[in-house]
Amino acid sequence: MFASERKEVGKMVTYQLLLGALGLLCGIGVAAGVFALVASLGMVPRMAGKTSVAAYVPALENALIAGGIFGCVLAVFPELPFPVGTWFLGVYGLASGVFSGCLSVALAEVLNVFPVLFRRMGIKTGLEILITFFAFGKVAGGLVYFFCVAR
Repeated sequence: MFASERKEVGKMVTYQLLLGALGLLCGIGVAAGVFALVASLGMVPRMAGKTSVAAYVPALENALIAGGIFGCVLAVFPELPFPVGTWFLGVYGLASGVFSGCLSVALAEVLNVFPVLFRRMGIKTGLEILITFFAFGKVAGGLVYFFCVAR
């Protein structure tokens, strides 16, 4: 190998290492932002209080972090062999949907979207039913998209 070729290989390795470090740092920043949003919304303690498992909040927070790391690893390395059946895809999809729904409702609650909407519409009773139908509408929209539009 000539000296000029070694120099080019060294530049390429340095470039790839810098890109890898930059990607890792940006990923850490985004993950920290997402977890900070979840923590500031108080989603984990609120869900633990509603489901009467408040004694397990640290374990729930650790599971949330482990799930985030696991999901990122699977997203970054899609070729990584992960031998599970199709049942896992259903469980993962359900868990992701529940998480996304809880996150959006918690964010809307913090921003006082629902109280303003209900006050302007003049709704005094049946708020739980209305929010449940919001969720059903979201599920119906997702099903229509995945089974009709995205074929």
